[in-house]
Amino acid sequence: MSLSTAQTDRACGVILGSAVGDALGAGYEFGCAAVGPEGPQMIGGGLGNFAPGEWTDDTSMTWPIAAVAAKGADLRSPEALDEIAQGFLDWYASGPPDIGTQTRKVLGSVSRTLPEELAQQASRREAPGGLAAEMTAAATRLHERTGHTAGNGSLMRTSPVALAHLGDERAIVEAATAISALTHTDERAGQACVLWSLAINHAVLEGELNLRAGLPHLSSEARAFWTARIDEAESRDPRTFAPNGYVVTALQAAWSAIHHTPVPEEMPCRHLQHSLDTAIRIGNDTDTVAAIAGGLLGARWGASAVPAAWRRVVHGYPERTAEDLVEAAQLAVTGGRPGPNGWPLAERITYPQAHRSVLVQHPFDEGVWLGNVLALDDLPEEITAVVSLCLVGSQQVPKGVEHVPFRLIDKADRAYNPNLEFVITDAARTVAALRAEGHGVLVNCVAAESRTPTVGIAYAMISGVDLDTATKGVTSALPKARPNPGFSDFLTRQANRKSL
Repeated sequence: MSLSTAQTDRACGVILGSAVGDALGAGYEFGCAAVGPEGPQMIGGGLGNFAPGEWTDDTSMTWPIAAVAAKGADLRSPEALDEIAQGFLDWYASGPPDIGTQTRKVLGSVSRTLPEELAQQASRREAPGGLAAEMTAAATRLHERTGHTAGNGSLMRTSPVALAHLGDERAIVEAATAISALTHTDERAGQACVLWSLAINHAVLEGELNLRAGLPHLSSEARAFWTARIDEAESRDPRTFAPNGYVVTALQAAWSAIHHTPVPEEMPCRHLQHSLDTAIRIGNDTDTVAAIAGGLLGARWGASAVPAAWRRVVHGYPERTAEDLVEAAQLAVTGGRPGPNGWPLAERITYPQAHRSVLVQHPFDEGVWLGNVLALDDLPEEITAVVSLCLVGSQQVPKGVEHVPFRLIDKADRAYNPNLEFVITDAARTVAALRAEGHGVLVNCVAAESRTPTVGIAYAMISGVDLDTATKGVTSALPKARPNPGFSDFLTRQANRKSL
């Protein structure tokens, strides 16, 4: 499927949005901390004594699904399900600090009883369907013994499913159901995963939030059940839905938080941040409810709506970062293939527009440099952080230099940059934050003609320089600087509002 720039951004926001919700909610789980008036922060702590920005089991179990999807696999295939199941077991064997009771019982049962021969076959990726079938059977046995397998543990990890089968609703239904059943047998758990995955599919493709989009794929009984629960979520205060360990209540809590949070008139994509605030303030299983909500919010608003302050610190098992999640999402929607410029698999990306290195100091801050992509090849030692406004290769930013990428397309048409105001403002504020931390900062794009000077001007403006003076200073330092009309209009509007 060929996606527009905006659709690609939304697809890349899915797993990232879930992870930031997870890491943000981790410190507040089951009352470990109270949310202050400034809203939830990446404080860490929680039940697993997590580091600030570290995700929990929600994203650690999401990663095996995302990693398989990033290979271009059909998530319904026995081979893919086996690999996902093995990923769950690998994570379980790592001794995670926090794991759901139901999931622990299933994974523990499989780990104890898995025959040596089957384990060896699974490690060699042989006997398709063997490991996944055994895990699904273990979950079924647990359900037969207890009748209680409708926890929220499969819904929390379902966000990558839609990306692997974007636009193919039948495949999404089948994959979401099968992956849920690996640990959660109860039909409500599978139905919740189907609804949420189809809502993510709809949000990525259409740019709309619609949880009812998946209802036609359910049985008549399930349709009636979930219609009533969705109506309830939309009519009641989000705080009604606690405790929320039950999958139905968890889905209601996440949807109620999204539904009841107003979309701001200015920078509408901040709805993502505000909705996660609402979700976490519900309390109880805060990381999971926020992870569930974050996947759908990321699908609606995009990776570009996630603040750099969150992206810089989000990390977790298995030694992955925010950018790893974005790259996995990109590969999932392209069938495992990189884009025309080789991203995200290329070590270096070259652009014909960049003929020679451009690197100048910012006219209003000698600790900030403005440059093009070729400036990365020979950075002065004073530069310890890079803010990139274009795609770069995995080895293009020198090791030891912090890299903060932004999704900003050099097009005046707003269709290419739905979150234009937020992205430019966030980039400028990130430069300011890095400078406050003592970094020397390079702002770069392909040719240093449009995006770099725009953020350079915006940075000067948040430092108190008026638009005219900032523009003259930056364009004097970069003689070829010509911000496109869409970027220039944004700077003018912000100057008039005095809101940068």
